[in-house]
Amino acid sequence: MLGKREPEIYGPDTLDDIRTMTEQRLKNQVHLTWFQSNLEGELVSKLQEIFHGNYDGVVINPGAYAHTSVALYDAMKILKIPVVEVHLSQLYRREDFRQTLLTAKAATAIMSGFGKWSYFRAIQSLID
Repeated sequence: MLGKREPEIYGPDTLDDIRTMTEQRLKNQVHLTWFQSNLEGELVSKLQEIFHGNYDGVVINPGAYAHTSVALYDAMKILKIPVVEVHLSQLYRREDFRQTLLTAKAATAIMSGFGKWSYFRAIQSLID
């Protein structure tokens, strides 16, 4: 729901806008595979697919699942490649419950508070 839900926090851009901007800025430096789902099980299945596939890194925005999902945490934890967790907003300026990130313990790094640039900076950090 990016671009529609709380644009004052998450910005006016849709995920497609962010994807387009990110890919244009990276100028084919890397091959990116994008995946979006609102379903926890589909996200876990995608991470398991990544575990069995040929990937160099993962950038994941677990959204609200970051605060609640042991299943997503477990799926991230098995990955043997760098995992950068992304949050568009600065979580530590928000509600207390948003400051507890179960999934962060399975992430290599966290990129938070850069708005739409969080994805680009996370990918750039993996490249660097």
